[in-house]
Amino acid sequence: MTDIPKLELHLHLEGAAPPAFIRGLAAEKKIDISGIFDARGHYRYADFNEFLRVYEAATSVLTTPADYARLVRAVLEESAASGVIYSECFVSPDFCGGGDLGAWRDFLAAMQEAAAEVQAHGGPILRATVTAIRHFGPEKSRPAALCAAETAGGFLTGFGMAGAEDVLSPQDFAWAFDCAREAGLGLTCHAGEWGGPQSIRDALSLGVSRIGHGVRAIEDLALVDELAERGVVLEVCPGSNIALGIYKGWRQHPIGKLYDREVKVTVSTDDPPFFHTTMAREHDRLADAFDWDEGVFRKLAVTAAEAAFCDENTRAGLLKRIAAA
Repeated sequence: MTDIPKLELHLHLEGAAPPAFIRGLAAEKKIDISGIFDARGHYRYADFNEFLRVYEAATSVLTTPADYARLVRAVLEESAASGVIYSECFVSPDFCGGGDLGAWRDFLAAMQEAAAEVQAHGGPILRATVTAIRHFGPEKSRPAALCAAETAGGFLTGFGMAGAEDVLSPQDFAWAFDCAREAGLGLTCHAGEWGGPQSIRDALSLGVSRIGHGVRAIEDLALVDELAERGVVLEVCPGSNIALGIYKGWRQHPIGKLYDREVKVTVSTDDPPFFHTTMAREHDRLADAFDWDEGVFRKLAVTAAEAAFCDENTRAGLLKRIAAA
């Protein structure tokens, strides 16, 4: 399935950092984070809480705009190897300048320049979605939204929310989403991964066109039908859900049932090196689990292109490449 053009809408930039890249950067800065790797050099964690600790330790070495530029190049190299032609990554001003607009501009410019360089050499197109961190609280979401609004357009095309789903209510973040909407940014929100169907309904109240994960909608078929009728797109990350124990295996994952009930689903990797996955592996395992053929994956690619937070010329180009493959 590697030859089928792939589009990824749900990728945490820091979470996509290859372990070798993080080890190398830590060595350059003389930071000892050796305890987060196993004997094979992979990220090591036993449960979700430890995953978060390891994630934070790995990303702690990313401190400058130059670091993020190098990260973009490393991540896009991995994406290209799986046949990805377009990707959207989640980034946060909280981690790139502490919510300061001036500092954020520097980080964003470095990432944009690196992405443009990769694209100019035939690599994947990259766009960025600013994320507010839910467990940081509504007050911290406002500077993130303002950073997004002030730098919207071109490379930065979306706004969303990540973080712990059991903290506060999405409506507590309405100001940030309204700010981003007024700036013309596409809207998405993590929900329905650890939270149940109600978390998805709560996220929809923010006026989003996409839901990050959203797979637990399957527990409420009325909600499934509503998602299908409204055309809400789910950014599904099967390998991530399975690795974290939300579902026992690929055949038990609800993406197949959601697709059969005409919900618009897409496929992404979330934090790929943490879950030992790639876009190529996701496609291969889904093909095996649900007997999906190239026609299904082409349809998923079209769904992703139509839902992408990009300009219409870019979208037309993506659809043309999918049709020609």
